[in-house]
Amino acid sequence: MFARQSGLGRGLGALIPPKNPLSPQAADVDDQVVVVSPEETDEVKPDTDRIHYLPIDSIDPNPHQPRHHFDHAQLEDLITSIQTHGVMQPIVVTPSGGGRFELIAGERRLRASKIASLDTIPAIVRTANEQEKLELALIENIQRQELNALEEAEAYLRLQNEFNLTQEELAKRVGKSRSQVANTLRLMNLPQPIKDALAQQKISASNARTLLSLPTEEDQLAMFARMLEGNFTVRQTEARIPHRRPRNPQLFDANLNSAEERLRGSLGVKVTIKRTPRGEGEIRIAFLNDEDFNSIFDRIIGAQGIENT
Repeated sequence: MFARQSGLGRGLGALIPPKNPLSPQAADVDDQVVVVSPEETDEVKPDTDRIHYLPIDSIDPNPHQPRHHFDHAQLEDLITSIQTHGVMQPIVVTPSGGGRFELIAGERRLRASKIASLDTIPAIVRTANEQEKLELALIENIQRQELNALEEAEAYLRLQNEFNLTQEELAKRVGKSRSQVANTLRLMNLPQPIKDALAQQKISASNARTLLSLPTEEDQLAMFARMLEGNFTVRQTEARIPHRRPRNPQLFDANLNSAEERLRGSLGVKVTIKRTPRGEGEIRIAFLNDEDFNSIFDRIIGAQGIENT
């Protein structure tokens, strides 16, 4: 029997058994495969140890699907493969009542199977709440590298807003570093024309993030137009953006370096100062817990302490 697994951040192996399903015709010799007739769909219970061949018409699309753009050429290849070999990996669904199921993972396989006119499709039936539905769909697409950068950013933002996740919690759920999640989320701050181009893969995520260093939306759109005309690389784009802080350590502002070190010594935590040649900038003070926060707060305002709320 398949070993039971749970969890999200560990990936698709945590929700799909590490074995290809048997064909429906083999169900009578293997109790791990169950063929379900249209009249029996309301009797199917969640069971991650078995593969159910469900009527394809009983499965509804995942409303939480983060992917909006599908490569038609790749879908055609998948349709041909399914017509020749069948569906080699089960989709994942959850019962939605009335003998119907809602897709959690496997959007492309379901679409291709419908186009290939299959009557049934292998599926793992499991329970999932609304957050898990979005997380599992997101994880599947990330692991298969099927999301464009904007789709990934939109899915992260939705997880954050709907389920009150911090960037650190979100990173753990999807198996990414916090900095990767933060950099992806920053793309949501771009003007809509740039986000549209990113979704259509007319520019790379790296080029899009570089545009965020420009101070105004007008500047970003102007550089974006030049980028499209000249097909700039990231390095070429950076060279055309004024007031970027030089990456060469020899050009680093020694006064800022000294100020950072003095603040770190005074506050006892990591401090980062960013400043443009025009004089504007920001000071970032890092803290790890409530104790750190209270200590920093006291040192800055000279108070005796604050209560946790």
